[in-house]
Amino acid sequence: MANVLIHEADESLTVTAAAARKLLERGDGDAALLYLALLRHHGTVMPRSLAGELRWDRPRIEEAEQVLGQLGLIAAPAETVPPEPADERPSYGRDDVADRLERSGEFRTLTAEVERRLGKKLTTPDIGVLLGLNDYLGLPADVIYLLVCHCAERVQRHYGPGRRPGMKQIEKEGYAWARMGIDTQAAAAEYLKKYAQRQGAMPQYMRALGLGERPPVASEEKYLSAWQEMGFPPEAVALACDKTVLKCHELKWAYCNGILKRWHEAGLHTVEQIENKDRPADRQAPGPGTMDDAWKYV
Repeated sequence: MANVLIHEADESLTVTAAAARKLLERGDGDAALLYLALLRHHGTVMPRSLAGELRWDRPRIEEAEQVLGQLGLIAAPAETVPPEPADERPSYGRDDVADRLERSGEFRTLTAEVERRLGKKLTTPDIGVLLGLNDYLGLPADVIYLLVCHCAERVQRHYGPGRRPGMKQIEKEGYAWARMGIDTQAAAAEYLKKYAQRQGAMPQYMRALGLGERPPVASEEKYLSAWQEMGFPPEAVALACDKTVLKCHELKWAYCNGILKRWHEAGLHTVEQIENKDRPADRQAPGPGTMDDAWKYV
């Protein structure tokens, strides 16, 4: 019988007999295609990052990924964490960019809108960053645009009108969004809503720390955002600041953060909880070396 396969001079893919048997017995075409796509990338990319390459929407690729997980052919999604962009992101050249711009009207629109938002013509490496966010991380075009707008607004708020973020900043934030699972417009909108609320509260926290009306610098904002996410109101932060100054004779952000982290681990967030923890009035002082860390700073 004649050979029905057409062999091409290209790199071969090897599917083990066990994997082939599992896929054939399951009879799920999407799972088989996704598995082949993963093999083509030597298993170095996340399944969901192949949505652009396979031209699938998010629900379709997630369903195929779930099947592969059930078959034991890929790690569970919870174990799959996006790598750091500087180390692992694929390199997209001129041909890759041209191909995507030619065959994807959605990606062309995204590129044009990002150029308009940033006020500059994107270079091939710039577009490669967008392609990586879309193709490698699997972020939809509408989410990427919200990401770019968020980065642009944040830079202008810190550095003034006319300033704009670099593509590396946008890429780094994109990886952060991917780690947080922000991969739909609804999830992005919810995140941006909470971000705006945190930003609106920043002046209260700065005043609580005795820093006046100036806006926080980037490193300060990181601490303040973390403390808000832990659930500390400005009054509790002010109390931690007082204890920090008492110990260090000045505000040391890292020391203050240590106090708040210990309170957070002990479930203490309000001033009332911190000062009036439900412990018996006749509680004996702990012996040397046994002091509860949560009470070191109370």
